Amino acid sequence: MKVEALIFNVIGVFCIIVATVYGIWSREPIGTTALVLSGGLTFLVGGFFWFVSRRIDARPEDRKDADIADGAGELGFFSPGSYWPFGIALSAGLMGLALAFFYPWLIITAGVAILITVGGLLFEYYVGQNAES
Repeated sequence: MKVEALIFNVIGVFCIIVATVYGIWSREPIGTTALVLSGGLTFLVGGFFWFVSRRIDARPEDRKDADIADGAGELGFFSPGSYWPFGIALSAGLMGLALAFFYPWLIITAGVAILITVGGLLFEYYVGQNAES
């Protein structure tokens, strides 16, 4: 996680420097604000990664003496084919449309659709606690 924190924090520094130069040069407040907020958001993500990296063991990506073989092994389970992400994308798109036109009935419908599709993705392979016995 230290590598990711470094990447995001360097991008944040770049955004703040560019925002300063752009703000002085152009005297345009909207672009300057957008660059400052972009820098702030990248610092937020970089700070989170730095915070997490202090609490977990060093990964092979974080060590300078690591070999490629150190990262080998099982990374986790990834679904071979699932339609739930497509449903989540459609539900999120419907929510964006509902919020853009501010249709309360469509906002509620899209919210329910998001809850159903996220729940479907989370519990797609859930078989219960006592499945082994």
